[in-house]
Amino acid sequence: MDALYQLAYFFSEYILHFDRYIPAIMAAYGSLIYFLLFLILFCETGLVVTPFLPGDSLLFACGALAATADSLHFGYFYAICLVAAILGDTCNYWIGEKFGLKLLESHNSLIRPEHVEKAQRFYEKHGHKAIFLCRFVPIVRTFAPFVAGIGTMHYRTFLHYNVIGAVAWVTLFSGAGYFFGNIPFVKNNFGHVAMGIILVSVLPLVVEVWRSRKEK
Repeated sequence: MDALYQLAYFFSEYILHFDRYIPAIMAAYGSLIYFLLFLILFCETGLVVTPFLPGDSLLFACGALAATADSLHFGYFYAICLVAAILGDTCNYWIGEKFGLKLLESHNSLIRPEHVEKAQRFYEKHGHKAIFLCRFVPIVRTFAPFVAGIGTMHYRTFLHYNVIGAVAWVTLFSGAGYFFGNIPFVKNNFGHVAMGIILVSVLPLVVEVWRSRKEK
């Protein structure tokens, strides 16, 4: 039990709140930070079982750090996160196409049906544009490529919206962190600012769920 508790604590503290420990990781491991950023962002967008990983707050945090820390180069960080976001969605699309129906029919406990349903409703309402719009909606952005792979969206069409959405998402959040991270208020209240970003980004999903319930 102690081992499980320690594992759960490590996961909740260091993985879900990875953005808090970026400065310490940079000091201890240097350029390894780029690999870790790629891995977390790729998993957050590319693996349907890890929608809980930080995305928006991670981009904002690293953008803010790149503005003040010489050890984190904004250009390298931006390029790596952009590639991770594009490859992540692509991986998720192919998982949906090859294994999506089997995973849903197996009632896998790691894939929550309500998340798939939300992504499906989002996709049905917005069509192909959902792949672009879902980039700014936590949870949904992880499941939308999976749903697109299960459906009939052609891969070239998916790739088009995937790349545009990735560029817009990474640019917006990392750029916001880079330009506003040095403001004293943001520095002193970084945790609250990051939470505010997440809440604002999830607002479209809340509105969508409210509308669907109202229609029902």
